[in-house]
Amino acid sequence: MSKLVVKKILMTEKGSRLKEVGNQYLFEVDRGSNKLEIRRAVEQQFNVKVKDVNTMMRPGKAKRQRTMSYGHTPAWKRAVVTLQDGQSIEMA
Repeated sequence: MSKLVVKKILMTEKGSRLKEVGNQYLFEVDRGSNKLEIRRAVEQQFNVKVKDVNTMMRPGKAKRQRTMSYGHTPAWKRAVVTLQDGQSIEMA
């Protein structure tokens, strides 16, 4: 059974700035995936050539529930994918 590596592309202010300046795109990826798996998944899914992949773990936040107890949002992994010159990902 294959896992879904790239969950979604992130549309944020930082992501827009990175796209314009450095040809970089932000993705939410599976927590157990490594850089090679992310590279292969992006190249296959978007038909582009990847130059570099940087990853970071984003911790979950404490969220107050209706009572005095606190819950947590899940931790997730973010990938910053740099594409080779002349490559781009079309976003609808």
